[in-house]
Amino acid sequence: MAITPVVNAIRVLEKMVPEGELLFISAHHSGQHSGVLKSGGLNMRIKDFVSWVNREAATHNLASQFVPDDPHGPLQVSRFRRTLAWHIARRPGGLVALAIQYGHMRTVLDARTSSRYGARSRGGIHTVLDVETALAADTAARLRDRLAAGERLSGPAARRALTAAAQAPRFEGRIVPRTFVHKARAYLARDGIVLYDNPEALMICAFKHDVAMCEPDPGATAPRQYDCRPGCANTVRTDDHALLLRERADELDQFADRLPPPLARRLRTNASRLRATADTHDSTPPQTAEAPR
Repeated sequence: MAITPVVNAIRVLEKMVPEGELLFISAHHSGQHSGVLKSGGLNMRIKDFVSWVNREAATHNLASQFVPDDPHGPLQVSRFRRTLAWHIARRPGGLVALAIQYGHMRTVLDARTSSRYGARSRGGIHTVLDVETALAADTAARLRDRLAAGERLSGPAARRALTAAAQAPRFEGRIVPRTFVHKARAYLARDGIVLYDNPEALMICAFKHDVAMCEPDPGATAPRQYDCRPGCANTVRTDDHALLLRERADELDQFADRLPPPLARRLRTNASRLRATADTHDSTPPQTAEAPR
């Protein structure tokens, strides 16, 4: 599974090499007769690609498409690895994908003992993910934007979510020093007002350790998102969640039409519960978040 630009790139490579060959086989990319492209060859191609982009941008007067020099050195394949890991981790089920693709151990959100890329030691990608999470605060920032647009907010933790949304920084890019890791951990340890989006459970978790029904480990600063439970005091929902609740209820009803009566009754009961939750949300007056000072 991959996003569209990756799929398109793979399709191009498949046309460049004979069927059954490796996509980066040296014989069809560099004239060498054995093996695959190494980091050095790939780095040279990245450099050539940047030069080509800049020539084309200059030729067509597209200043916005120009690739500027990087103050930290040339773009190389080693610099993309953590970037890819960051984007993988932010997708639904992404931490499991990291465990498979990168050999990471951090498949549970509240774990703090992930690996490096090749080894099984501390200090791996989780520190980068925490820093980025602390800087971006994406869930809280998106929630603030939705509230400003007039969306409803419901759930027992709605007031705490409002506080988190009002305090969320807007991430626009910055250089992150190593010392910021400690600040990131402090940010994530603010019990009760750090938000975790859970698309599978159709809710946002305003994680407060003492009331979490997912039974997090002692000292955990994040929920067990694979174990979200109905009725948890950390639950928050938006208008989008209410819409998705009804869509899932319709899917359950469709499944029920094809199942034996005992199973069908159970699915229809769940569907009714989802619609009741959505109705409760829709009856909640719109709320707004104050802009952070």
